[in-house]
Amino acid sequence: MVSWFAKVMLILVAGLCCSPATGGAEPVKLGLYLPMTGAAAAMGEMVWEGVQVAHQMQPTVLGRPITLALVDTKSDKIEAANAVSRLLEKDKVVAIIGEVISGDTLAGTPIAERARVPNITPTATNPLVTQNRRYAFRACFVDSLQGRIAAHFAREHLKAQRVAVIIDQAQDYCVGLASFFIREFKKLGGQIVSISYIQTGDQDFTAQISALKSSQPDLLYAPNYYAEDALLAKQVQDLGLRVPILTGDGAQVPELLAIGGPAVEGMYFTAHFHCEAAATPLARQFIKAYESAHNQELDAFTALGADCYFLLHHAIETANSTKGAKIRQALAAAKDFPAVSGYITIGPDNNPIKQVVIIQVKDGKFAYVTTMAP
Repeated sequence: MVSWFAKVMLILVAGLCCSPATGGAEPVKLGLYLPMTGAAAAMGEMVWEGVQVAHQMQPTVLGRPITLALVDTKSDKIEAANAVSRLLEKDKVVAIIGEVISGDTLAGTPIAERARVPNITPTATNPLVTQNRRYAFRACFVDSLQGRIAAHFAREHLKAQRVAVIIDQAQDYCVGLASFFIREFKKLGGQIVSISYIQTGDQDFTAQISALKSSQPDLLYAPNYYAEDALLAKQVQDLGLRVPILTGDGAQVPELLAIGGPAVEGMYFTAHFHCEAAATPLARQFIKAYESAHNQELDAFTALGADCYFLLHHAIETANSTKGAKIRQALAAAKDFPAVSGYITIGPDNNPIKQVVIIQVKDGKFAYVTTMAP
């Protein structure tokens, strides 16, 4: 894609142009492996936009210019692994941001782990991403928390008793999030009346919807990515199933609204960020900078991309070093860091302890509903 490649070149040039102002100091290289093409390209593009604006706000660290190296994973696990290898071996980066999908991140983090280079993902929420790894971090909440909060919201706020679940079995994220929701919802006294499976790229969900209708659910939980959830919502409406749909953070992208149209009206999400819930000075500064540059409202994926950059910047400054081990130590010690998506404390398994935002599609836009404590 010409558009994102051109942006990479501009950022690299911009980073190099910072050198005279810092006495010709050697740049600090940060790497990114993101899906700029393929099924998850919309999410990758949003994260990249967030990192670019954050870089413009804080272009130097330790008196040295920061340069960015971006590699397209093409929404593919093998490409993700190759991208991390390239960033480490060719670009010699000191830290890495990526990937956005849990499965692709799981392909990349072991490589960064062996090299002892910190890898922070903006949006990969599967617990396995950071489990038993010292150099893998995330800026987003973990699926065990997201699933638990989703179950409490469904049971206590939506008053759901009978839930049907539709899971994209091709995605680690979807399978994991569904399992955490199901477990917690049952603990709260709810019933899971139907579980159906789909595959990434499927276009027709008629069979699954027709089968679950007979179970008479009062809520449909569909923790999938935006393309599948948008099509699912349209077909649910076409087949006359009138129940609310609750999904996860992977569906909160503008493309969901474009694909789903009126059918996604009323859909609920467990999410990372909404402008109305912005709680830190950095968030307000970033919102102003982003909206000025892009003339649109800030979304969650963009905010989390920025948070990865700001967290790494803070860790390098705190460590006073670009050595992987020292950056890792500073990241792990982050406490109440005032990020764009809220205050972040890195807890066990390098997972952030943070609030979960609930949003809903209203009048064709993502509207803030409430914030739920971890």
